[in-house]
Amino acid sequence: MTVLASENCSSQYQLHQTSQPLDGNCLLILIILGKILLNILTLGMRRKDTCQNFMEYFCISLALLDLLLLVNISIISYFRDFVLLDIRFTKYHICLFTQIISFTYGFLHYPVFLIAWIDYYLNFSKTTLPFKCQKLFYFFTVILIWISVFAYVLGDPDIYQNLKAQNVYPYQCPFYVSIQSYWLSFFMVMILFMAFITSWSEVITLVQAIRVTSYMNETVLYFPFSSHSSCTVNSKKTLLPKFIVCFLGTWLPFVLLQIIILLFKVQIPAYIEMNIPWLYFVNSFLIATVYWCKCHKFNLRDIALPVDPFVNWKSCFIALGIHDPEQIEKPTSIIIC
Repeated sequence: MTVLASENCSSQYQLHQTSQPLDGNCLLILIILGKILLNILTLGMRRKDTCQNFMEYFCISLALLDLLLLVNISIISYFRDFVLLDIRFTKYHICLFTQIISFTYGFLHYPVFLIAWIDYYLNFSKTTLPFKCQKLFYFFTVILIWISVFAYVLGDPDIYQNLKAQNVYPYQCPFYVSIQSYWLSFFMVMILFMAFITSWSEVITLVQAIRVTSYMNETVLYFPFSSHSSCTVNSKKTLLPKFIVCFLGTWLPFVLLQIIILLFKVQIPAYIEMNIPWLYFVNSFLIATVYWCKCHKFNLRDIALPVDPFVNWKSCFIALGIHDPEQIEKPTSIIIC
């Protein structure tokens, strides 16, 4: 595959042009179909008892938009050339729609990261709205984000010129790579690396001491520790290695994938890179960060605390002095990593 660099269309994006012909739309359909199946699998694997939050609503909206894109390009690919509402659709529009989606997805990493962080901060601060109002707030916030980013993409002169320049290469379809996801991956990997270096000896000791057991028909990781430990349960120094073990125990393959992408500077189209597994990875990172910063304010029996769909961070706050997992009381028994 020959990759030709073009002029910068925006400070947030890099434009790359491939030699893939528009007639090979089956490959694009298969890629998007694979992404949709991955989204469905991830949504099906998540915990069903997670609290309503902004990230959950955004992930569902992303899955629906991916499905809409697949339906549109499949219809155009099947009929090839047709008129709908006085608009003529051809194979060119398959590439055009994918480019617009790529630009839109590429601009969303920073806003979604920031809004999700604000959402969890407000949850910890107990400044949330009533449940029904909260659902409506999340719904309209997601709609507003999509409309705002779509309006920016369609109204930006630089992006418009690059979309219009497609007529110069009628048999090639450029794709867009978001720089936002690169820097988010970079900072998250660096923070994880520094956290591991800071407490690597405690992490190794903890991994060696962890016992995999069964509790209430569920597989759990039990963190035994000495009852003579001088550290309190809400000590940040004590919690950091437990957070690292819980996070990497769930997301280690994804962390290694991010490291490979960063080291080899892999160019991934934005319409692929923005996906639900990536968002849940970011979601777990945000929750772990807020948990660690505000661990002294936790109440294990407070069900209003944000719940991670894939990692149960309460495993780091249970009464670790109990040496028999069967003695753990039911209110604090959700200790799955």
